Amino acid sequence: MLEEIFLETEEKMQKAISSMENRFLNVRAGRANPKILDKVMVEYYGSPTPLIQLATISVPEARKLVIKPFDRNSIGSIEKAIFEANIGLTPNNNGEVIMLVIPELTEERRKEYVKEAKNIAEEAKIALRNVRQDANNAIKKLEIPEDDQKRGQEDVQELIAKYNKVVEEKLKEKEKELMEI
Repeated sequence: MLEEIFLETEEKMQKAISSMENRFLNVRAGRANPKILDKVMVEYYGSPTPLIQLATISVPEARKLVIKPFDRNSIGSIEKAIFEANIGLTPNNNGEVIMLVIPELTEERRKEYVKEAKNIAEEAKIALRNVRQDANNAIKKLEIPEDDQKRGQEDVQELIAKYNKVVEEKLKEKEKELMEI
């Protein structure tokens, strides 16, 4: 019974970490990354469609994204969707492809992105604490000796310490990446 709770708890903690990593991908570091376009939804034949389904996205240079639509007629709606997505980039359309030039980040902007990354990491820690709380409540509900409950809660505490360390390491990596010129 305790083993099931530990496995479920660890699985939830891993999901919290991968969610944080995915959110980190959307924090720009001054380099072109197709992931920043993941949330762009294009109005295509009356229904919102993810950009990735309508075009190929390539990175020809370190600070340039090129979007080549499968259907040339959709280029206008793709351009409009990028504007509306409010990702801080201005699309340039030459009739065949859309180019997005990622501007060089200023020191001030880099610090803002670091703050954003710290907020994302803090939200991940909150998620981990909530998972710990759920696990501890589940252990308390079990009808097992008090010593086993204590041991179970200590094991859960070790798990959260391990995953908090992972959050800190990932945050340090992201901060380093953001502050790198």
